[in-house]
Amino acid sequence: MSKVSYYTAEGLKKLREELNQLKDVERPKASQAIAEARDKGDLSENAEYDAAKEAQGMLEMRISKLEETLAGARLIDESQLDTSKVLVHSTVKIKNQTNGAMMTYKLVAQSEADLKTGKISVDSPIGKGLLGKKVGDTAEIQVPNGTMKFDIIEITRE
Repeated sequence: MSKVSYYTAEGLKKLREELNQLKDVERPKASQAIAEARDKGDLSENAEYDAAKEAQGMLEMRISKLEETLAGARLIDESQLDTSKVLVHSTVKIKNQTNGAMMTYKLVAQSEADLKTGKISVDSPIGKGLLGKKVGDTAEIQVPNGTMKFDIIEITRE
């Protein structure tokens, strides 16, 4: 049973493009590399053949994982989401109670997470701690060095 994850149209498109790239381009390259290595003689002492077979195994594992992810992927209609509380695909402005730092994050599926662009996974400690909170609430989030408290300042959909 695959786990259901919610994606934006952009995130789903990226997953499908990566899967198509792996199947249509990388898989034939891996087969070609195995064929070339096989042509070089004794397979029992052929490190190139072993490496090509291992690379093919890793590629097939990645393809399988992507297919499983896509099977459980659901497209979110962001216009139908409640903006009164933090949900997946919410953009949340929070304030750290300890140092007063303001941060803005968009909660996304794990495979779409990218901290550089402010996208964090709903499965991350901060993401889990923010889910379901409303403006004015305080989120207490367990981190390795204790508990952090964040005030929810604003919730939007972008």
